[in-house]
Formats: sequence, C-alpha cells, structure tokens
Amino acid sequence: MKITVKLFAFLRQGRFKIRDCDFPEGTTVGEVLDCLSISRDYMKIGIIMINGRHGVFESVLQPGDVLAIFPPAAGG
Repeated sequence: MKITVKLFAFLRQGRFKIRDCDFPEGTTVGEVLDCLSISRDYMKIGIIMINGRHGVFESVLQPGDVLAIFPPAAGG
C-alpha cells in the first residue's frame, strides 16, 4: 500500500521532506518510525499526525494515508 510520509524540522536531515512510500497492509506508525530509524522513545514527546489527526505508534495505516512526523519542540 502507498502512504505519504512527511518529515519536519531536523527529522529531514539525511532523510527527505516528503515521500510516497510502499508498505505492507497493516503497517503501523511505529513500524514506519523503525524503518526510518527514528527512535520511538524520542518520539514519545513528538507529534504524529495521520491525515491531520493525532496518531500513536499502534495506529494502523491505510492506503493513501498521509503520515506527518514532527520532532519534539520546546518553547515558551
């Protein structure tokens, strides 16, 4: 199945900004993070969006989904 993966900020370094990717049916967000070598521990405080809605590691992706991955951010 094809999904679109969007990476933001420094997660793009050495990777990509946006890419259409093929994954097997039933792939979870966590498995995509693993494929991209993005630590799940690190992303516990990051932001994961699927089609503009909050996602979690266990979220199962569907064909055509847009997965946006934002690193942890601080501000004040």
